[in-house]
Amino acid sequence: MQIVDWLVGSSMHIPPWEAFLRLLAAVLAGAAVGFDRELRNKPAGLRTHILVSLAAALFTLITFELHHAVVSNNARTTADPIRIIEAVTAGVAFLAAGAIIQSRGNVKGLTTGANMWMAGALGVACGAGDYTLAVFGTIFAVLVLVVLGRIEQAARKGTSDEDSGSS
Repeated sequence: MQIVDWLVGSSMHIPPWEAFLRLLAAVLAGAAVGFDRELRNKPAGLRTHILVSLAAALFTLITFELHHAVVSNNARTTADPIRIIEAVTAGVAFLAAGAIIQSRGNVKGLTTGANMWMAGALGVACGAGDYTLAVFGTIFAVLVLVVLGRIEQAARKGTSDEDSGSS
């Protein structure tokens, strides 16, 4: 009987099956945006992006649960769930900054850092249960990474062909 109580969410504001779906959505969104980094053999690849998105979703779910607990237990107390989301954003930004390397005037890792930040945002959307925003964000991120990545490669190749032909 305890399993049935757990599944229907007797101790949670958000039913456990819904929390599971939100976390699963975060894993899928993180995988979708991390796959490009993995294919390009970047330091922050598939697992990193999944974990960033999953952690952001989990922090968002925890925020909702804590907010509900505080508000329902004491009507006079105010709870600001935005603070935890701000902390998630700052934490992900810190990780993303670690992916950015400056060496001899060249900056590398900006796209990977931005992608990690995006994975965090997708995780927050999934944790909040806003699947529409998560799907739209994932679609746009994948388009930017894949389609624009190919356009950038073609432009670089065209530029290097022109440079080598004019020498």
